[in-house]
Amino acid sequence: MSGSEDDIEELREERLEQLKQRQQGGGGQDAEEARQAQQEQADAQKKAVLRQNVTDEARQRLNSVKMSKPDFGERVEQQVFALARSGRLGDKIDDDQMRKLLTELKPDRKSFDIKRR
Repeated sequence: MSGSEDDIEELREERLEQLKQRQQGGGGQDAEEARQAQQEQADAQKKAVLRQNVTDEARQRLNSVKMSKPDFGERVEQQVFALARSGRLGDKIDDDQMRKLLTELKPDRKSFDIKRR
């Protein structure tokens, strides 16, 4: 395993221990905290996978998209994450490949033709 995968595994084990301790304590708020901990773990894992599979320039482009269109940026991140997890990425995604991916995933624009009489 690489260094970041080891870090992810350590985080996962720490979170698991924390969850076990909280479950032993009981309480309704623990379920919310457990859900939040799982979400944080998933986010950390996604960021690590993106860091491994996307070049700096492409990551900057993706961050710019996320700043202007958060939902669309999140959808692109999910797509890159899925491609990386399935092993369909041969090499790191560079800026040109990121541009292509963004145009492929971009929602179709609706055009309106206004005719004056």
